[in-house]
Amino acid sequence: MTNNDIFRRLRYIFDFNDSKMIELFRLADYETTRAEVSDWLKKEDDEAFQELKDESLAIFLNGLINAKRGKREGPQPKPEKVLDNNIILRKLKIALNLREEDMLKVFELAKVKIGKHELSAFFRKPTQKQYRACQDQYLRNFLKGLQVKYRTDAG
Repeated sequence: MTNNDIFRRLRYIFDFNDSKMIELFRLADYETTRAEVSDWLKKEDDEAFQELKDESLAIFLNGLINAKRGKREGPQPKPEKVLDNNIILRKLKIALNLREEDMLKVFELAKVKIGKHELSAFFRKPTQKQYRACQDQYLRNFLKGLQVKYRTDAG
């Protein structure tokens, strides 16, 4: 999945307008413009399309965490320069205050059966033997489950 695709899906899932998207960046201490957000949301075949860099998506997700959970005291976390699906999944888990059982239910909403051990492997450090890279289909299905959960018209 591309960063732009994830960005578009999150906007749809939570029904964020441009102003809310800009506010989420601001909550992570980053100023963006409506034009930037609009270009990131465009489809790849649009000439105004701009690729959303890993660091920008990390800033957006940090802003989502701040919006949903409240800004923590002290300095804000530095956005990751390089994102992978495991980090994105972790940030969504934090933002939405999801426990393991909640995440398993979200996967079930997308008609995906995933075990507790498989899920916990996504949150381990890459140096651990039990670590498992989160493949695109898992992130895609997690976002699909969130859509079913949060969008009343997604049934």
